[in-house]
Amino acid sequence: MDPDFLLVVIMIITITGISFIGINAIVAKVLDYKREQRAHLAGGSPRSREIADRTDLIEDRLRVLERLATDRGALLADEIEALRDERATRTKEQEHG
Repeated sequence: MDPDFLLVVIMIITITGISFIGINAIVAKVLDYKREQRAHLAGGSPRSREIADRTDLIEDRLRVLERLATDRGALLADEIEALRDERATRTKEQEHG
């Protein structure tokens, strides 16, 4: 085997290994950051809990709207009334809770 070819192959393998190690470190740091953010929101200040609650509420509403848009058999007026009742119930619970 040609020594120059062998050197090129070794360099390619080395560079690839170093790249994978670097990418792995970056991904690990991103995942750690996301875990920290979730932990901070879960046990954080009342403001952060309020934001998390509002986000959950928005996600719930979005799921309902997606279901309404894709479910052709449901009566739209009944669904809207159910959402209004649910919203009124949540508002009362938050006022008392």
